[in-house]
Amino acid sequence: MRNPLIVTDGGSAQLPFIGALQSYLAEGGLTTAVFSGISPNPQDLEVSIGKEKFHQGSHDGVIAIGGGSGMDGGKAIALVANNEIDLWKFEYDQVPPEITASTAFPPLITIPTTAGTGAETESTAMITDTKKLMKWCVWHPQLKPAFAVLDPELTIGLPKNLTAWTGTDALVHAIEAYCVPGFNPLCDAMALEGMRLIFNWLPVTHEDPNNLGARGAMLSGSCLAGVAFLKGLGLVHAISHMIGAEYDTQHGLTNAIILPAALRFNEPEISEKIKPMANTAGLADTNFDAFYNHVCLLLDQLQIPVTLVDIGVPEDCSARIAQKAIKDSAAATNPRKLDIQAIELVLKDAIVHGR
Repeated sequence: MRNPLIVTDGGSAQLPFIGALQSYLAEGGLTTAVFSGISPNPQDLEVSIGKEKFHQGSHDGVIAIGGGSGMDGGKAIALVANNEIDLWKFEYDQVPPEITASTAFPPLITIPTTAGTGAETESTAMITDTKKLMKWCVWHPQLKPAFAVLDPELTIGLPKNLTAWTGTDALVHAIEAYCVPGFNPLCDAMALEGMRLIFNWLPVTHEDPNNLGARGAMLSGSCLAGVAFLKGLGLVHAISHMIGAEYDTQHGLTNAIILPAALRFNEPEISEKIKPMANTAGLADTNFDAFYNHVCLLLDQLQIPVTLVDIGVPEDCSARIAQKAIKDSAAATNPRKLDIQAIELVLKDAIVHGR
């Protein structure tokens, strides 16, 4: 690429790393432009505008930088930049569209500035369908980041609450990926190592935000968890995606609040997974209650609100959200079989009781 489009979220657009990135690229003889019209929960309309920006500037590559939203927006723009295929044809559960030499995806570089989403590892992107108010995962197996830059210095200025929310997002990725049924020793190993790094270092980054070693460990843990969830996710994400689409809640924060209720629901089907997960947290007791209580104490330490009501989710939404969540690809890989009624009960639990 000689003329990349830098894609980021609106909250990152004025931060120093955008100007620094453009300076480094200019020193290397590259021209750039910035598209920052990506919301915290990226929307299909924003992807369309980003595609127009890509063509107007005759760009030949995408650099997606920022939190998960900025990287998801950049990846979705790369999916549609060189073709006329509808965005939703790339939905995860559909047969991937055929990509020819003339419609090949532009080169893609991913640079996370939070330690949470793991979005730098794959082409998957969560995008809100503004007509249905539902989130869908879009991707294509032929679109892969050319490389990802994991630079802990970029995460030093992250506010304390976002450090907690994005870090907990990474923890949920690791837990849900490890609990997905099926034989995948590579993903399981990455999930457990990601979990170990996050349990050890998330409290440190929260209390000592300038600790570069802790920030680097969190970026590594987040990336490992991001690879691990290629195996699948579960109930937390199935619910969280649809709540985010309707109520524009912060994704990691929503995940963190739902996690305890989902763990309680899944307990009968994850008994053999608890001891290895408890070991990553360094617990002497390795039963479900000990692991569950450790997770809840960590959420308390990170000042995560207790219920979904605390972040503005209304009590009467559970039936509607459950009908949407059952259609999420993460629902299919939850360790305990799901139906609409089960999701509604867990959602009511997270709305009213939390942890």
